[in-house]
Amino acid sequence: MLINVIYYFTALNVLTLLVYMDDKINAKLGARRTSERTLLALSAAGGSAGALISIFIGRHKNRKPRFRYGVPVMFFFHAIIVWLIVKYSN
Repeated sequence: MLINVIYYFTALNVLTLLVYMDDKINAKLGARRTSERTLLALSAAGGSAGALISIFIGRHKNRKPRFRYGVPVMFFFHAIIVWLIVKYSN
């Protein structure tokens, strides 16, 4: 079970980071954008670490309160969930 959780969070965070960065590139090019609802849904589903990397390193969506404050809160809860899974998986 633990290995599945690791795979899930790793894959989802990589996907989330790629989607956020794709949205950033599309914003610069004036191309079709990814909706904020989709970006937040990916973050909430477990991709908050990838979203944080994009927000702080890629400086994407860092001025919007829903992302600036919401994603770190999601990350905090995801970290607790992962910690609990690791702690009780033995």
